[in-house]
Amino acid sequence: MKLWKIGITAAIVSLGAAFGASAQSALNEILDSGTLKVGTTGDWNPMTLKDPATNSYKGYDIDIMTELAKDLGVEVEFVPTDWKTLVNGVVAGKYHLTGSASISAARMKVAGFSDSYIAVEIVPFTTKDKAERFDGNDSINKADVKVATTLGTSFEKMVRDWYPDADIKVVEAPARGFQEVIAGRADVFITSNIEGSTLEAKFPVTRVKNVTAPSSTPIAMIMPQGDQIWINYVNNWIELKKGEGFFESTREKWGL
Repeated sequence: MKLWKIGITAAIVSLGAAFGASAQSALNEILDSGTLKVGTTGDWNPMTLKDPATNSYKGYDIDIMTELAKDLGVEVEFVPTDWKTLVNGVVAGKYHLTGSASISAARMKVAGFSDSYIAVEIVPFTTKDKAERFDGNDSINKADVKVATTLGTSFEKMVRDWYPDADIKVVEAPARGFQEVIAGRADVFITSNIEGSTLEAKFPVTRVKNVTAPSSTPIAMIMPQGDQIWINYVNNWIELKKGEGFFESTREKWGL
């Protein structure tokens, strides 16, 4: 299996060289430098969480990227970023790819994506003391309801689309929409069912009743749009790791 992984890398690099494209690929830069640079926000529990005391990261994303670097035979370097500049960092070459992010039409205009390896549902939450006030999406979409969201996230667009009549409060990272609700400065926030379950365990928040997520949202790595060699490598790697059960076991580890 290990030889097969090495063979994938060698084949992709050779293919790039044959077409004169290898020099432009992030894959060659990673292999030459010995470092995989990953943009991560460190504020999406349990996907990526930064410990300020140690300046280190942990989470589902972190395990995924650490494994990718290991199979590439390089070190991983986590580059701090925030949601409003997440895509720009890939475009500008500050990192070779990002951790998990929602696939969206807006992001696809300027960046590429890997194949998806997990999906989430996006749903509204409120504090437990306000739970009886809200029943379904119509109860949120009102002028006297303040909905908080973070600038630059896919959640921001969803909030504007779902609740156009609400009082929308946009905060900038490192602030998060859920923090505004917990602090009493807003009434509702939306987040993934994954993060929501971790917040419910730590704070007095609860999912708004009788709201069904419109659909599941595919999650993938944001990558340089024109770098098909690098995208091909990562997509092949994802398929390989799915077959090995890596994604499933990592999801179980983090309770996803």
